[in-house]
Amino acid sequence: MAISKKELEFNSNEDLMRLKITQLERTLEKIYLGGGQKRIDKLHESGKLTARERIDLLLDPASERFEVGAIAGYGMYEEHGGCPAGGVVVVIGKVSGKQCIVVANDATVKAGAWFPITGKKNLRAQEIAMENRLPIIYLVDSAGVYLPMQDEIFPDKEHFGRIFRNNAVMSSMGIVQISAVMGSCVAGGAYLPIMSDESLIVNKTGTIFLAGSYLVKAAIGETIDNETLGGATTQTEISGVCDYKTETDEECLSTIRQLMDKIGQPQNAGFDRKTPSLPKHPLKNIYGIVPSDRSKPYDTKELIAHLVDDSEFTEYKADYGKSIVCGYARIDGWAVGIVANQREIIKNAKGEMQFGGVIYSDSADKSARFIMNCNQKNIPLVFLQDVTGFMVGSKSEHGGIIKDGAKMVNAMANSVVPKFTVVVGNSYGAGNYAMCGKAYDPRLIVAWPTAEIAVMSGASAAKVLMQIEVASLKAKGEIITPEREKELYDTIKNRYDEQISPYYAASRIWVDAIIDPAKTRNTISIGIEMANHKIAEKPYNVGVIQT
Repeated sequence: MAISKKELEFNSNEDLMRLKITQLERTLEKIYLGGGQKRIDKLHESGKLTARERIDLLLDPASERFEVGAIAGYGMYEEHGGCPAGGVVVVIGKVSGKQCIVVANDATVKAGAWFPITGKKNLRAQEIAMENRLPIIYLVDSAGVYLPMQDEIFPDKEHFGRIFRNNAVMSSMGIVQISAVMGSCVAGGAYLPIMSDESLIVNKTGTIFLAGSYLVKAAIGETIDNETLGGATTQTEISGVCDYKTETDEECLSTIRQLMDKIGQPQNAGFDRKTPSLPKHPLKNIYGIVPSDRSKPYDTKELIAHLVDDSEFTEYKADYGKSIVCGYARIDGWAVGIVANQREIIKNAKGEMQFGGVIYSDSADKSARFIMNCNQKNIPLVFLQDVTGFMVGSKSEHGGIIKDGAKMVNAMANSVVPKFTVVVGNSYGAGNYAMCGKAYDPRLIVAWPTAEIAVMSGASAAKVLMQIEVASLKAKGEIITPEREKELYDTIKNRYDEQISPYYAASRIWVDAIIDPAKTRNTISIGIEMANHKIAEKPYNVGVIQT
């Protein structure tokens, strides 16, 4: 039997997606080694576990987990030897049946020193804890600020000191914070465990003090060793700074599990959940839906059918504003409202052709109303981004595209139900904003390996930038041949393509993770369970919207 054109395209898309997933897995394998096997071996020789080993022992076996920012720092700080995973591992998981977020310094990466991206990642972890009233556990093993870059991590509002401000704010919010000193904890970093609700320290390997023995000698002339200055015995028996002394990493982690076992049940925001069921299609069939050629259309409703329970989707205003698909479904049992860009080339209600992935006035108007309905019904929102931006031109401007776009952004930005964003393909320009990009506080934002995030596509940006460059060179009297023009275009496009890669975005924590598309359901489910801990603190109010 002959294979149809659609089947050939599906197979081609699937093959390329699998290649991208393989690339992702290989990248993560390297990142998971932190500072490298030699440093891991050295850590083991000193009687300590790695950050990832500690987290594995702490979390409930075989429980669902989501790692935040694994690719943070990727390709950055190469002149300083790199900073895999930003030098800190952050995982949302369960400890003694209680969902929480764990933050563990990776002592194999520059002794756990803080780079600028380390600070940003720690703040993201605390932001997640505060947004969702999620208990947070710190496994501390850090030499403090990375001094060669201290000016980029120390004094500003979103720098190192914000961590301790957040400790205080979370305490006032009633968010459980537990810290374990499992290695070095020095200088300003010493405040973190003490501003937590309870702190533990491992004997002989954990130390905590404002200044180590060398600085004490230099500052006041006192000669003392680090263990006597701030080891476990000192800080539990003399100063009372720490609450629990343990003899090994394993005992420390076991004690944390015992503490977590006793905490009260979290709040419940009331999001509806029924018995989960799988889509009618195999999960990995989703690999073949999104075309590798970004100019080709595909049916977003087919993608949704591969994500939602029983492939059941109740579409809202199906015949209006077709460039965005809105509707209700369940993901892993949780009721959700889905807002998804449609990359098919379609006809609107007037019979006019509309480009795929573009937001038109009618689709923006529809989306705004749907978002408001989800807030009225207390239903979490899921945004599936594959958007090139808002429609431009005189017809759109005269029709009020700016007004309708603002209506959608207003409704989305003021949402009090939690929002979750999946960047499936394109995420360009103001479309990124309207579809709940990072600036609009999604509880989690993840990207597929096919994602691109930028003001515009690489080809479009390269054409614009090349025209500017050519005009500048001609003004200086240079003769630009077609060959020289192509060389300029290729150079600019290659540079821009690197910047729109999902790895570039993930390294800077513009997205929380790059994920295997088949794991999208699990990611959203973990996120909604997390968000269900916090009841909305204010009623839904969009303020002034021009109609």
